Amino acid sequence: MARSTRATGAIERLNTRAGTRQYSMVRTSGELFYLVRRTSENPAEKLSEPLPLDEFVAFVNAYGPQTPRRVSKLDIAFEKQLVKKDKE
Repeated sequence: MARSTRATGAIERLNTRAGTRQYSMVRTSGELFYLVRRTSENPAEKLSEPLPLDEFVAFVNAYGPQTPRRVSKLDIAFEKQLVKKDKE
């Protein structure tokens, strides 16, 4: 159960980033996963080869639009301090 939960979570994040519900996954009998996209022209367009869980989650996390990393003022100040320290 936990195996498919990680994969399902990755699909949910992808659908959220894409602003759509068109992405889904297929789980094979050999415990491999692959990404599919539902469109009106093709109800199950295969977007990846069957992958083991960890590789599938990494693939889905890297696929599609990415959420920009939030950077605070403290993060910026810390990075500036690191640069100064490297130059010394």
